[in-house]
Amino acid sequence: MGAVAAMKRTFSIGIFSSLLFAVAGNAADLAAPVVAIDAAPPEQPASIFNEARFGSLVSIEDEDGAFVTGLVLFDPWGHEQAQGWDKLLRPRLHVGATISTADEANQVYAGFSWTANVTDRFFLELGFGGTLHDGDLDPSDGGDSPKLGCRALFHEYAAAGYNVTESWSIIAQIEHSSHAELCDGPNNGLSRAGILVGYKF
Repeated sequence: MGAVAAMKRTFSIGIFSSLLFAVAGNAADLAAPVVAIDAAPPEQPASIFNEARFGSLVSIEDEDGAFVTGLVLFDPWGHEQAQGWDKLLRPRLHVGATISTADEANQVYAGFSWTANVTDRFFLELGFGGTLHDGDLDPSDGGDSPKLGCRALFHEYAAAGYNVTESWSIIAQIEHSSHAELCDGPNNGLSRAGILVGYKF
């Protein structure tokens, strides 16, 4: 009986050991992909901050001096990654400011920008939005500056640009601001044109 009991004990230990090694092996196989997944670097979200531009404008109507201007463009809807006509359905957002050097109207503005690549280097662009200014509203304000009627105006621009490198571009721009007769008072408007330099991030 002692020999039989010993054999049973040895057999039981052998089976238990085999099961233990089998479970350990399967656990190692299951753990391997988890380790590999954990080791993979997390995907970084794309930045929506896209481009910065700065330059100088001059009035093409009745304002003195020059206007230092700058704007930033954001790409929240993937304009840069879109192809063909889809680019026009995904405008960028712009926010900017224009500062007078001769005590004329200063502006802050924001809106949408639509860019169409004509070639790999040459592009056309349209922008539309709104602006706030500190210029004259009506003749009672005095001076020779344009009379603008109200503080909030529409702001639109058209531009033609050339990509000098992948990051740098030069842009010729003309812009206009007015209230389109949607508020009381004069509507002389602001019309300016000039050259900007762009840097794409």
